[in-house]
Amino acid sequence: MLAQDFLFELGVEEMPPKALETLSTALSEHLLKSLAAAGIAHGPARRFATPRRLAVLISDLADRQPDRPMERRGPPLSNAFDAQGAPTQAALAFARSCGVEVGRLEHWKTDKGAWLRFSGTERGAQTAALLPDFVAQALAALPIPKRMRWGANTAEFVRPVHWVLMLYGEAVLPARILGLDAGRITYGHRFHAPKPLSLARPADYESALYKAKVIADSAQRRELIRRRVKKLATELSALDSPPTEAAPYRALIDEDLLEEVTALVEWPVPIAGRFEERFLSLPREVVISTVQHHQRYFPVQSASGELTRHFITVSNIRSRDSEQVRLGNERVVRPRLSDAAFFWDQDRKQTLAQLAAKLDRVTFQTRLGSYAQKTERVAALTALLAPALDVGGAARVAAPLCKADLLTAMVNEFPELQGIMGRYYALAEGLPADVATALEEQYLPRFAADRLPQTRAGQALALADRIDTLTGIFAIDQKPTGAKDPFGLRRAALGILRILLAAKLDIDLAALLATAAANQPVQREAAARESHAFLMDRLRGLYIERGENFANEMLDAVLASDARSPVDIEARLLALRDFLKQPDAANLAAANKRIANLLRKTEVADGVRADPALFNSDAERALHAAIERIREPVEHALAGKRYREALKSLTSLRSSVDAFFDGVMVMDENAVLRNNRLAMLKDLSTLFGGVANLSHLPG
Repeated sequence: MLAQDFLFELGVEEMPPKALETLSTALSEHLLKSLAAAGIAHGPARRFATPRRLAVLISDLADRQPDRPMERRGPPLSNAFDAQGAPTQAALAFARSCGVEVGRLEHWKTDKGAWLRFSGTERGAQTAALLPDFVAQALAALPIPKRMRWGANTAEFVRPVHWVLMLYGEAVLPARILGLDAGRITYGHRFHAPKPLSLARPADYESALYKAKVIADSAQRRELIRRRVKKLATELSALDSPPTEAAPYRALIDEDLLEEVTALVEWPVPIAGRFEERFLSLPREVVISTVQHHQRYFPVQSASGELTRHFITVSNIRSRDSEQVRLGNERVVRPRLSDAAFFWDQDRKQTLAQLAAKLDRVTFQTRLGSYAQKTERVAALTALLAPALDVGGAARVAAPLCKADLLTAMVNEFPELQGIMGRYYALAEGLPADVATALEEQYLPRFAADRLPQTRAGQALALADRIDTLTGIFAIDQKPTGAKDPFGLRRAALGILRILLAAKLDIDLAALLATAAANQPVQREAAARESHAFLMDRLRGLYIERGENFANEMLDAVLASDARSPVDIEARLLALRDFLKQPDAANLAAANKRIANLLRKTEVADGVRADPALFNSDAERALHAAIERIREPVEHALAGKRYREALKSLTSLRSSVDAFFDGVMVMDENAVLRNNRLAMLKDLSTLFGGVANLSHLPG
């Protein structure tokens, strides 16, 4: 087969920057899946994305699908020929559809009947004929929440489409995509190279655009921006007069911001600017949020970690007068920082307690009440957690103030600073440092890889806040469904688990959830139970993410025991994992499964012990003696949560358990003997269940 390069490019108006990489990846992946499904061989594929284009270049794409064997079943032989043996219309029509004479058809006989059959080779379709449909399907499947129309066109896309390029080798593939005919014309930079650019072949794409001031590969563009921003930051050190220090400055490059800036420019040109020294008296996070999140600039800090008054912006054009570009950006950032300074001054005129008193004006959730009510619930849970976490007075002081900063002008303008500003305002009014820290740490972790609260007061607030939200939303039956999680419950649940496990907080989570659910203004009987199940599902996911070798059955076995906290669950899982490596484990798991099946058939009261006087076989006596011999060490180990030690003792029962099941009929016709044996088995099951219910394990 011949092979040629394929290039598709869609030229559009500037696309949403935060969606660019997602759209580019989805377009490439869908095209490659279509080619794979069609069996069309190809070489390496590259994707390109800029604010004005999405493109895919596939090297060495075969010119057709491979031929493949084909079999078709025709009419039954009884209907294919008349009494004289001449083919009927049914046979003739089938032969015509296969492109052969009737004589070329096979007579296919099976035990279910006999038919005409055609066996041949289906010639592969031309790749050039398939590609337009593949492209159209890929574009239609892109994850675009809301598509738009433009002009009189009926086509829909995320932004108006201005050109379509589709080359296979040196030939343009005739196709109409989103209302435009495909061609070989692309366009370079909107200002530096606005004229049409005709491509002779796909391989010229990247170099031709580079000459036209477009870096088409987003990964290359991103790393180029990173390098140039870093280099410019080091050069800024020498501009301060006199130099503040010998070591170079460093740009603070937030990866999300870098990704967004990459999606905003085609020809990146970093430009440094600065703001007035007075703004450095603002809290560090306020300056960073203003410069970084609101203006899409990169802040610059000194080698000692202090913010400088410099920032770096990335322009999409190399201006003839870069000084004017710099001044323009400085003019834009100045009023933003001035507003922040005003908010900082105004907010400190009220204490956090005064702000907290107004939280009844702000709704947390319509059915769950105001933030004042939520604060009361969080404070109650924090008090409940205090003894278990050995929390000092910081948590009791911080809890009533935990949501006060939501009423500040600063947090209203910069919502991402909630908690952070609570810490600053607490310190500004002279509250203890541990109280201020707790106010910030209540929001940690903010995302999956974020840091965790380190203080006990911060951990208590973070847990109480999330548990209140979790049980409250389950109480109003608004749990997450599919990809929808408007209240961030998955993130909250993961935060709860990470805090408990990392800090080794052995807390009765089920009881805490029950209390939190009972405190909600809306009562729903299943809220606590469903919240707990939701957390346990997240725990499974957390273990998978961490690469822990815990099978689902292992977690089921532990959850079926009396484990009450994630810390205790993990301790049992680790012990169980070691136990399952032992040669006796499989037999004991199978025996527990058998015991569970027997006990399901008959009620045995809790606490009933077997009477040795009723035993009538050596196997019964031996098992009973073995159980009594290890009972005290096992119960002592379980009381101390030394689960490995308990399971190690229980493995010594293997031979006695095997001998019992080999030689004793448990379900004896004599009810007294039967119940006595079942009582002993229940006693044995209870001992094993002190770590995990082994009947849930395969065996």
